[in-house]
Amino acid sequence: MNPPLFRSLRPWLLDTFGRPVHRVALDAGSTCPNRDGSSGFGGCVYCDVEGSGTGALRSGSDLAAQLKAGMARVARRDADCGVIAYFQSYSNTYVDIERLDEVLSAVEPHLGQPVLCVSVATRPDTLPDWALKRLGELAQRTAVWIELGLETASDKLLQEINRFHTVADFERAVERCHAAGLSVIGHAILGLPGDGRDGARHTAEVLARCGVEGVKVHNLMVLRKTQLEQWWRDGKVEILEPKTYVDWLADFVERLGPDQVLHRITGDAPLEQRLAPRWDIHKSALRELLEAELQRRGSRQGSLCPGIIAPLSTRNEGLRKGL
Repeated sequence: MNPPLFRSLRPWLLDTFGRPVHRVALDAGSTCPNRDGSSGFGGCVYCDVEGSGTGALRSGSDLAAQLKAGMARVARRDADCGVIAYFQSYSNTYVDIERLDEVLSAVEPHLGQPVLCVSVATRPDTLPDWALKRLGELAQRTAVWIELGLETASDKLLQEINRFHTVADFERAVERCHAAGLSVIGHAILGLPGDGRDGARHTAEVLARCGVEGVKVHNLMVLRKTQLEQWWRDGKVEILEPKTYVDWLADFVERLGPDQVLHRITGDAPLEQRLAPRWDIHKSALRELLEAELQRRGSRQGSLCPGIIAPLSTRNEGLRKGL
């Protein structure tokens, strides 16, 4: 059997933890500096009112109950599986130290069985030293991932979409996380207004240069009750078609480091919340399309990463396309 052309998450988890591992999404009721007025209001233009999370806390479910319910749900699928406790919504280190300790205490009784990893979503500009120290201490006992949104490697666009941090902020945050003994998963969005194919390539290059251990990437989605919804209704947003997205995604993957793990290659939002795109391709089908495109190019993950010598067929393909 030929080796895979890119590193996907499921086999990596199995190799790393020795058994299947599933995420349990948790909502700690956090907020963001670009929502509460510290940097801005309204959040990122593509972010819905749940902060890309579940809204469970606001519905009355505390963290312990969320985790317990999530563990029971995944156990019904696989009794021997492990769990990633994923603090998903908003910026989970944008809190005081007492609150972070309270949040982490919800997973403490379950570390080792079934919780094998704690994943904390936050922003590059909301990582105080005390938070890194606390999470670094936790990393002595279990795997800890910090999920950081880069989204695009354009400072101009980061301002336009209300991210309100810079690429340099992201790079420094990755360095500080690594110094604290934490792994980093960088997030990217392909198809942001004004970013284009070159922007997608550049974002991958930045993520490769930073040495993040994992990458989540997806196509731009227009969700209800977002600022992006109005841009889309005004005709200011061009949505990628599946073939275009796969082409750009292949470009992106070629420029990642060969050892970086692709945690996600497509977005995931219910059709009732998603205005665009309306194409509904299953994740497994998209993986097959990406694999086929890389195979067609004679390429693979890392082929165009600086410092990686690409196969001759890949270099010829790049020359043919004027890369």
